Amino acid sequence: MSDEIAIQFTDVTKRYGSAVAVDAISLSIAKGEMVTFLGPSGCGKTTSLRLIAGLELPSAGLVQIAGRDVSQRAAAERNVGMVFQSYALFPHMSVLENVAYGPTIRGEAKGKARARAHEILDQIGLAGLSERLPSELSGGQQQRVAVARAIVQQPDVLLFDEPLSNVDAKLRRKVRGEIRELQKRFGLTAVYVTHDQEEALAVSDRIVVMQAGRIAQIGTPRDLYERPASAFVADFIGDANLISGRVAGGRFQAADLDLPMKGPDGEAKISLRPERIALTPGTGAPAGRVRACTYLGSRWEYEIETGFAELLASRPMLEAPIAPGTEVTLSIPDTAPIRVS
Repeated sequence: MSDEIAIQFTDVTKRYGSAVAVDAISLSIAKGEMVTFLGPSGCGKTTSLRLIAGLELPSAGLVQIAGRDVSQRAAAERNVGMVFQSYALFPHMSVLENVAYGPTIRGEAKGKARARAHEILDQIGLAGLSERLPSELSGGQQQRVAVARAIVQQPDVLLFDEPLSNVDAKLRRKVRGEIRELQKRFGLTAVYVTHDQEEALAVSDRIVVMQAGRIAQIGTPRDLYERPASAFVADFIGDANLISGRVAGGRFQAADLDLPMKGPDGEAKISLRPERIALTPGTGAPAGRVRACTYLGSRWEYEIETGFAELLASRPMLEAPIAPGTEVTLSIPDTAPIRVS
């Protein structure tokens, strides 16, 4: 990743009649960076991707790619590659023909285009499959062909539109790792769209969390998980317990919960991650009662009733399970709660 700016949005807005899909957003994406737009349906993440691709034009604001104003330029006038949800591979063409197709239709000599396609396929581990049809490949292999077809055109930006939505759940971890490895190996500037928080955390240098057409927060995966700027971000990135109370004299208080908390006095809300709550059978403060205990393979997940909120707690399998109905004392590190309002 470099300091050179590959993509710049300046006060970009996209309206559809009276509806505002993207509302005056500004951000910079560095060359070689992988940035993910993340958020619920209708938040503006896919529209933002389409504004970069040229599939949509902004109603207002400036879109720049590699220092050029492309705000009103069509997709064909931008050096952008795109990997679609469906891969959009030509079923009647071989893997090699699919990858060489873009350079060929741009006027490159067929022999040169095929040679470059062979080179890319070799680099991504598909050289032995060059003569197969897409139907003869696994979902993960088809995904790599789609990426190769985009890379071979040497785009300024590579866009991924929900690329794992058609991949079997068991393959997603492997395929997302391959996408990230290819992005790093080729030094690609990549923009990725997903609604899957774990996927975003796994592949991104930075994540742009979208809410109702606006940017709720931009940061590294760790920043967003450990230092969410709002209750919305805390709740959307991973599991979070949101607890309402009051800050007074540097303490956050809600029923028998009393924790140190910086910031002004007054009504407040904190975010507390389930894995930061330790449970000890017995009565104490803050107190809780186990309502349910669920086995999830790698961890125990507890639903805890307390006087200040219903909590979700997650504990490692190394700990013995605590039966429903058990009274427990909660142990919460001083650094665990994050003030989000």
